[in-house]
Amino acid sequence: MNFSAHLNHPLFKTIGQIADENGQAAFAIGGFVRDLLIQRPCKDIDVVVEGSGIELAKKASVALGAGKVTVFKNFGTAMFRYRDWEVEFVGARKESYERGSRNPIVEDGTIEDDQRRRDFTINALAISLNAETFGDLIDPFGGLKDIENRCIRTPLEPDVTFSDDPLRMLRAIRFSSQLGFRIRANASRLKIITQERIHTELHKIIQSKKPSKGFKLLDKSDLLHRFFPELSNLKGVEWRDGIGHKDNFYHTLEVLDNVAEVSDNLWLRWSALLHDIAKPATKRFHKKQGWTFHGHEDRGARMVPKIFKRMKLPLDQKMKFVQKMVLLHLRPIALTKNQITDSAVRRLLFDAGDDIDALMILCRADITSKNESKVKRYLANYDVVIQKLKDVEEKDQLRNFQPPISGEEIMSTFGIPPSRPIGSIKSAIKEAILEGDIPNEPSAARGLMLKIGADMGLTVKN
Repeated sequence: MNFSAHLNHPLFKTIGQIADENGQAAFAIGGFVRDLLIQRPCKDIDVVVEGSGIELAKKASVALGAGKVTVFKNFGTAMFRYRDWEVEFVGARKESYERGSRNPIVEDGTIEDDQRRRDFTINALAISLNAETFGDLIDPFGGLKDIENRCIRTPLEPDVTFSDDPLRMLRAIRFSSQLGFRIRANASRLKIITQERIHTELHKIIQSKKPSKGFKLLDKSDLLHRFFPELSNLKGVEWRDGIGHKDNFYHTLEVLDNVAEVSDNLWLRWSALLHDIAKPATKRFHKKQGWTFHGHEDRGARMVPKIFKRMKLPLDQKMKFVQKMVLLHLRPIALTKNQITDSAVRRLLFDAGDDIDALMILCRADITSKNESKVKRYLANYDVVIQKLKDVEEKDQLRNFQPPISGEEIMSTFGIPPSRPIGSIKSAIKEAILEGDIPNEPSAARGLMLKIGADMGLTVKN
């Protein structure tokens, strides 16, 4: 089967021509070929060469006027950018693995050797770039048929492929989630993979169009609990006295999908994944109330740094954002159940700051009831809350609130050093603004400061 019509960019014929001049066989391979066949855009091209990939990269760059070639001698690879393409060259190789490591022993090989070491048949497809065979598909493992059947399969026996490199198990889940393919186990081998490599694959699953599919596959494949036990522990429904609670694992995945429909924000998706993470630890049964999870938002927020640290995720503002979302995710829900006061809205705006819009996305996504009338009612209540947030924000300007009176101004006004009264006055001003007793403006805050100071026996410094 020939696919030369798909390789109409001069880049491919130029590489093939130089390979012919060098007496080398050159092939486009892997993800580029797979995406070409499923008509998915891809600007990353992997070229495998029987011989030196570095040498071919340097000559091709000169011929194309591509400029700098980046060489990775330890890996025998080289790459350059040409217009909006990124092209990487590597010599064909064969690999073998030792039991306790995922770092392969590498030797020079043929195109067949290189295809044999690939993770899945759909990534082992190669297209010849040499003039005589330009466009010919090399498909020793039936990858084209697997694409037609929307199937993810390993070139070798699964035990061999996955045991050699256990990260491939996560990659299989990721491709299944991204492409909508099915997977046709050596899970314990995952322990030799670094957390950084695991969370890289996990992020690709989380960022897929319907991330729940990937997590369900991770669970079904006996992988999830090995690196994300907190999420796995959400599974299951417990019954007492004929009363059961919802399965928080599947609820969480539904919330994640709901967020994914409206936001590409990776860390908001992480927030959806972790918003109920402490429910197993806070679950209690009461004869009158049934099942409760009191305080799961607070305990969940305290779990976030531990999970991020173990998974080698960033411990910076991204983590703090997720922590804030988990901590606050019930607050807007509470506003839908009770009469909404300006004070409650002000406090939510104060605590959420610029993340209030993201929080409302999460809260709306958290409505997963099968009762359609209940969902409509909750969404209508949220519309009221959102309008109230807008009205109060326009009036009081409380997003990322900064007190109108600083500690330095209090000290200079009363001629006092840093001390407890400073904090007491600032706190009283903040509370007065949040309660609506005074407007959020300097003159009103200063008047209250003078009154509180007088009540404390402080005198204004002349």
